[in-house]
Amino acid sequence: MAQFTSAHFILILISAIWGSGFVAQRLGLASLEPFSFNAGRFVLAALSLLPVWWFMRQRQAKPPANETKLFWLGSFLAGTVLSIGFAFQQTGLLYTTAGNAGFITSMYIVIVPLLGLLFGQATRLVTWVGIILAVVGLYALSVGPNFHINRGDWLEFIGAFFWAGHVITLGWISRRVSDLVGVSVVQFAVAAIWSSLVAVAVEQPTWANFQMAIWPLVYSGLIASSLGFTLQIIAQRTVDASVAALILSAESVFALLVGWLFLEETVNAKQLFGCSLMLAGILISQWPERKLTALSN
Repeated sequence: MAQFTSAHFILILISAIWGSGFVAQRLGLASLEPFSFNAGRFVLAALSLLPVWWFMRQRQAKPPANETKLFWLGSFLAGTVLSIGFAFQQTGLLYTTAGNAGFITSMYIVIVPLLGLLFGQATRLVTWVGIILAVVGLYALSVGPNFHINRGDWLEFIGAFFWAGHVITLGWISRRVSDLVGVSVVQFAVAAIWSSLVAVAVEQPTWANFQMAIWPLVYSGLIASSLGFTLQIIAQRTVDASVAALILSAESVFALLVGWLFLEETVNAKQLFGCSLMLAGILISQWPERKLTALSN
């Protein structure tokens, strides 16, 4: 039975990091086009973890051949899905707000358990209750009198399917390989390659552009990507994919608050009510299991 553990706390921390990351991504668009920005963040993320990976590999036993194959296959798949998800997200931010991007991206909380059902993964009733509350909260956050589905919102919604796939992929690989930092490094390297290829083909980035976007790149690459995604892989070793997706969806709440603080994006009472519903969904998804555990003791 699930308990609120350090892994759950780590996922909440990650959601705060990622939510504030939407602001950095929007600021970066002032100097860099979407694929160039993504390429820069992924290069920084991969390079920052390389020394850690090398150090840890010196002290780890050589994994069996079957695990090595899963490592490379899973890392490549995770990196590919990650690059596609960020492609939709970063491009969508050209046309929508950081708050809307955070809200719509979080729709993967619904998509994850639905995809899980296709692969025979059962979702607990308590998780569905939390999802319903979170979805109602997302509606309150996203749909207002002047809300309309623009190009950016559609791009963010399509990207949500790839974020769901990424959560499921990491949940699968984190339970089958031991070198989790290596998974993070390789997925960033793969995402950097895909993003760079597209950037060279359709954009014209210059070194001056990267210099002007240095601080958004540093936050996105070192904090949101390197730290955030590595912690996600570690946390998902012990947390169900649907629960992880639900907790990580709180990034939309943080995106709203940080966007309001730094980008002057408006926040009304209805949106704050939506924030409350999302947080309630996260807590309720864990509370009954903790109660049952206490009674059994």
